Amino acid sequence: MTQPTPIRRALVPAAAPALGAPGRMRFYLTTHKRHWLRLTDVPLFLKSEHWDRAVKWDVAQGPYAVDSGGFMELKGKGTWTRPPRQYVQDLRRIWEHVGPYDWAAPQDWMCEDAIINGGTFGGQHFTGTHLSVEEHQRRTVQNFLELRSLAPDLRIAPVIQGDTIPAYEHCVDLYERAGVDLQAEPVVGLGSVCRLQSTRQGAAIVTAMAIHGFKLHGFGFKTLGLERVGHLLASADSAAWSSHARRRPPLPGHTHKNCANCIDYALHWRTRVLAALPTWHQPAIEGSEAA
Repeated sequence: MTQPTPIRRALVPAAAPALGAPGRMRFYLTTHKRHWLRLTDVPLFLKSEHWDRAVKWDVAQGPYAVDSGGFMELKGKGTWTRPPRQYVQDLRRIWEHVGPYDWAAPQDWMCEDAIINGGTFGGQHFTGTHLSVEEHQRRTVQNFLELRSLAPDLRIAPVIQGDTIPAYEHCVDLYERAGVDLQAEPVVGLGSVCRLQSTRQGAAIVTAMAIHGFKLHGFGFKTLGLERVGHLLASADSAAWSSHARRRPPLPGHTHKNCANCIDYALHWRTRVLAALPTWHQPAIEGSEAA
């Protein structure tokens, strides 16, 4: 039987930029193209692993945030293979070469059924961790505390994990017992809602966490999810533009097969998505979009 992971107490968080006024969401474009950082000042969201073999470093021209790549790590391996100290070293290299990021995700443990139990879903194989939701939550909180202890200056954000509203509330309690004031955190990631975001259950989870006054980040949000709960988020990221482009012809004048890796398409898609949101919770237009 797996023994519960002990939870230590937290250090004071490093200062981080405010993402915007209440109801004004920052919307990051998710991409694996790190050179986009020098091509646009629109907010970008990239995995830390995209810099693993970097020789040339592009200085960011606008806001960006760093994902730990947890979903793919647990999907393929069923555990984290990158030690926290190594992850901290990677984040520090990014910070020093690319410029200060808004925040970075911890090495959290998602609580989707596929991640925990494994199997084949939508043609994709999941190894499975074969642990409980509660153990995923304990490991998520423990990792955050360890990362913040190792690098309190690197703006590593806590992430709440769960699979039901009571489970998310339990995760909040774990943070509180560890001395983490989630209301005071500049960003609080909301994990394991990507596939629920456009459903009533997903909206209920986001609403329940927003009631606490947390400045929530929604991972992997799409149009329907943003329409439902975008006004409750401080920020969100999306790679949906790429699959959208893959199913359509390239933009006029573009010679590639499709625009699934095209910054022009991504920027146009982002502008259209934001413009289509209800006016009462549209995010502020940032960077070159405002010109």
